[in-house]
Amino acid sequence: MKKPSHNIPAWQEKGAPHIWHPYTQAEIAPTPIAAAATQGSEIHLEDGTVLIDGIASWWSACHGYNHPAILSAMDTQLKTMPHVMFAGIAHAPAYTLAEKLSSIAPKGLSRAFFSDSGSVAIEVAMKMAVQYWKNQGNSQKNRFVSFRHGYHGDTMGAMSVGDQDGMHKIFTHYMPMQYTIDLPSDEYSFAEFDVLLGDLKKSIAGVIIEPLVQGAGGLKFHTPDVLAEIYRIAKKHGLLFIADEIMTGFGRTGMMFACNESGITPDILCLGKALTGGAISLGATLATEEIYGKFLSDKLENALMHGPTYMANPLACSAALASLTLFEKEPRLKQVEAIEAQLTEELLPLQKADKVVDVRIKGAIGAVQLEGLDYTKVLALRKQCLEKGVWLRPFGDVIYTTPAFTINPKELSQITKVIREVVHGL
Repeated sequence: MKKPSHNIPAWQEKGAPHIWHPYTQAEIAPTPIAAAATQGSEIHLEDGTVLIDGIASWWSACHGYNHPAILSAMDTQLKTMPHVMFAGIAHAPAYTLAEKLSSIAPKGLSRAFFSDSGSVAIEVAMKMAVQYWKNQGNSQKNRFVSFRHGYHGDTMGAMSVGDQDGMHKIFTHYMPMQYTIDLPSDEYSFAEFDVLLGDLKKSIAGVIIEPLVQGAGGLKFHTPDVLAEIYRIAKKHGLLFIADEIMTGFGRTGMMFACNESGITPDILCLGKALTGGAISLGATLATEEIYGKFLSDKLENALMHGPTYMANPLACSAALASLTLFEKEPRLKQVEAIEAQLTEELLPLQKADKVVDVRIKGAIGAVQLEGLDYTKVLALRKQCLEKGVWLRPFGDVIYTTPAFTINPKELSQITKVIREVVHGL
């Protein structure tokens, strides 16, 4: 496999003074790699280098890149109606997708509100929860309980329910204040959680959680039993339960939705990322009929006053429908099962390595937690992976892989080999 060169294409060099990259300290970060094409689990660079993508574009490209079924559906839609506003206008892709999502989501989530990203899906969920109570005459219930190491997006409300000690801590003086606590995991912490919700329930609109896997907060795992108990206590106190499955939804943990593993139905479910198979941005906030019913009134002020310009974009809806059809026609969950087995065999031995704190594997997620990492060392790890022909993006104290479900065993072995080599080289 050809190693990456340092040749910078003309468009990148000319445009560099005008671009602003995410999560990047441009003063010290290396020049971003220049992608020219994608295919399957590969990223092809401008200089001819071919990289194996170990994170599926932030775990969104679940079917791999450029799946012909998704491209064909989008091409057909593109030729007829790539977009039309959704206020006062309806179209088949959105209605069909809403019906499809309702049929596969945890039972009872019957209403879908579409937006243009996962972060906005969280904002919509929070507004739904607060207004659900307001429409019943209770304006005091306007805060949320969330959990440390959680991440729900970079917009204002989403930041406020994320980890206040994480990357958004610079905005703590600016964002709405919520109740962010340690995730309970045993008899004593559950008892404390129960008391807390009882004490604060007059001000709490809902509890929000990333079920089973806290993603960008460090790939922290909890068990289905823990999730079920958090849900039980929240419902005991009459609170709304919001599940953020933007990362975990659509098979990433081994089932279509992480909530399925605990046998729970949240009041509100947020989706994004793999919703379209990683082909185009789309968010969805699913709610129960009970939630939806509290917005019905002869007063406009009781309606949900939210509507992104590209809400229910037909092109994105067509991609999502094609993606969901692939889950029916191709053995995605079996592939996830095989990925989990291979990750277990090839990464779990790293538990005995120096500098390794923990190895966590679930579904198509493999995370190696390390000690002593800072931003400079993270950048060095990323460079080493790149030089070995694999695109991985270690962050915080973890190096991880969340590959496409269609990745072949040889490609996955190359990813795990690189992870082992860079970890042993620390």
